[in-house]
Amino acid sequence: MVRSTLIAAAFAAGAFAMPQITSPAAGSSNPISGTSGSVTVEWKDDGEAPKISELKSFTLQLIVGGNTDTDSLPITAGESTAFGSATSTKFTISSTMADEVQNGFYFKMMSVATEGGQVITYSKRFSLSGMTGTTAPQYVTAAKNAGTAVPENQDQTANNADAGSPANAANPNSGIPLASQTGLMRYAPMQSVPPTKITKKETKPLYPTSAYKVATTFLPTPSVTKTETASQTFSADSMENTASPLPGPDGDMRRFMNRWKD
Repeated sequence: MVRSTLIAAAFAAGAFAMPQITSPAAGSSNPISGTSGSVTVEWKDDGEAPKISELKSFTLQLIVGGNTDTDSLPITAGESTAFGSATSTKFTISSTMADEVQNGFYFKMMSVATEGGQVITYSKRFSLSGMTGTTAPQYVTAAKNAGTAVPENQDQTANNADAGSPANAANPNSGIPLASQTGLMRYAPMQSVPPTKITKKETKPLYPTSAYKVATTFLPTPSVTKTETASQTFSADSMENTASPLPGPDGDMRRFMNRWKD
């Protein structure tokens, strides 16, 4: 029993903090006046280690509908914002983005971990009054069927390699191709420096082309929010040209200019 308790404690100590969204409150109605309005989103640390201070930034999405990618619709998203010491933010919503769906809205909060990966948390369901847009029937039905339930929180910090294995982590020097990286952030290699001469010879691509599939259905919301490119280490020295300029055109240029004198 003691051994089991110690193992459970070890896992708890290594779990990432989940920002717990406390506002909007479950079942609340939030007015959107005129063409746009704002809703205050508040959160707190859920008490697990490490603290929210070890999550460096977050992005909020406003969702309408059910709890799966196929029956829910992200209708607007905020920009990536640093956590700092903040425990709340104002989220601007346009009244034309959706219809008034009773208890049909909730926030999705994607938090980037300092050591890589992300954690995803959700607010409780709430209503928005004053909305003048339209919402597809399937999302209205999905919201009704969901009741008060929201998607489960997700710890995706395991998407990146362990912090203790830097050789395998996705970073500018790891050598992992961009298309093979996982996690919320991707890392691109340093941009190459153009050559000093332009030739007519054919050159081969530096990297192979990326594979793709043609989408035949609606795709899920992209999870990658940022791509960091390795800093450029190329530098060039410059100096002042101290040569005295000519007082005017000389030689052939002077004769050419004289031809056009009035």
